[in-house]
Amino acid sequence: MAAAKSSFLNLVITLTIVTLVASLSLGYVYEWTKEPIAEAQMAKQLKAIESVVSGYDNNPVLESYRLPTPDGRDSLEFFPAKKKGELIGVAVKTKSSKGYSGDIWLMVGFNVNGDIQNIFVIEHKETPGLGSKMTTPKFLQQFMGRNPATMKLTVKKDGGDVDAITGATITTRAFSGAVQTAHETFKKSTVNGAAN
Repeated sequence: MAAAKSSFLNLVITLTIVTLVASLSLGYVYEWTKEPIAEAQMAKQLKAIESVVSGYDNNPVLESYRLPTPDGRDSLEFFPAKKKGELIGVAVKTKSSKGYSGDIWLMVGFNVNGDIQNIFVIEHKETPGLGSKMTTPKFLQQFMGRNPATMKLTVKKDGGDVDAITGATITTRAFSGAVQTAHETFKKSTVNGAAN
C-alpha cells in the first residue's frame, strides 16, 4: 500500500515538473519570437501596401485605422499613403469568405478619386492552376485604373464587367466582391472625411 502511494506521489510530482518546464519553455519561446514575428508581419504589410500605392513618404502602417463596412458586419483596415502630409492614396486590406476554398485576402490601392491603382493578393487557398490565376497580371489588369463607381464588379456571366477566370467563376466572384467592399468602404470614408 505504501509503495502504491509513493509511486502515485512520484507520478504527480513528475507531471507537475514536466508541466512547469513545458510552460516556462513555451513562455520563453513566445517572448523570444514575438518581436521577429511582429517585424515580419510589418514587412509583409508594407510589401503589400507598396505593391498597390506608390510615391508616399510616410509609414502607412503606423497611421492605419479601421472602418466598418457599409453592411456593418465587419471592418476593413485602411493604410493612408501621404506625400509631404498630403493624402495621395489609400491601401485597403479586404477579404471575401466566399472563395472556392476559403478566405481570399487582398490589398487594394485607391487614388484619392477612388480609381484602383493596383491589387495585391495577400493570401488565398484557391485551387492551383485555376483560382490561383487571380494573381496573374492578365486577370488583375482588367481592374487597373478603373473606378468601381463606374465599373460593375461582377462577372460578365452575371451581367458585370469582370472577365471570369476559366473554371474559377466562384473565385472571380469572391475576388470582385472583396474589391467592391473595399471600394464601398473607401467611398464611405471619403464622404465622412476619415480618409483625409
